[in-house]
Amino acid sequence: MPSPGKKSFALRLDPALHAAIERLASQELRSVNAEIEFLLREALKKQGVKVKDSEGK
Repeated sequence: MPSPGKKSFALRLDPALHAAIERLASQELRSVNAEIEFLLREALKKQGVKVKDSEGK
């Protein structure tokens, strides 16, 4: 069940990519979902795209 204020959508991933994200998430003590969100934010930041979080930070 999605967290309040979070957009939910289906995401199809190559199984090998999912496994790699799952391993990384485990190392970082995050869920796969949280790891994907973290990686997306880092990629956007690297591209110079500013994203406010749900608290407006």
